[in-house]
Amino acid sequence: MSRLIYILNGPNLNRLGTREPHIYGAETLAMVKQRCADRALSLNLEIDFRQSNFEGDLVESVHDAVDRKAAGIIINPAGLTFTSVVLMDALKMFEGLKLELHISNVHAREAVYHNSLMSKVVTAVVAGMGTDGYIHALDWLANRLTEI
Repeated sequence: MSRLIYILNGPNLNRLGTREPHIYGAETLAMVKQRCADRALSLNLEIDFRQSNFEGDLVESVHDAVDRKAAGIIINPAGLTFTSVVLMDALKMFEGLKLELHISNVHAREAVYHNSLMSKVVTAVVAGMGTDGYIHALDWLANRLTEI
């Protein structure tokens, strides 16, 4: 069975560390990527870590995960969480485990952040754990893959 996990990051996440650090923290996306790579290695997982500010690029990344028969997707769709029917539809095509991830607790924020389209099609949601959520998501996926 595949041990490949896609970690997809949406718009503005390339600005982690400088964008609203009081909400998202001081860690950069490069630092998150390195932490994920280190954890994946310890869990015997392979990761494909990507970020794009463009909806179509993220849809193509989901298609790549489908075509490569990845075991799972961790996706932080950022602002697309609440608006992108096309990204939600792409995620429907992926048959593996899918985790929606948010650095902040979107449910404790303004109402615009409360209705996730992605939550309707994913296996689980991680929110409000800061960038540690990425590590928890990898741990959860690794545990689920050993159960299958």
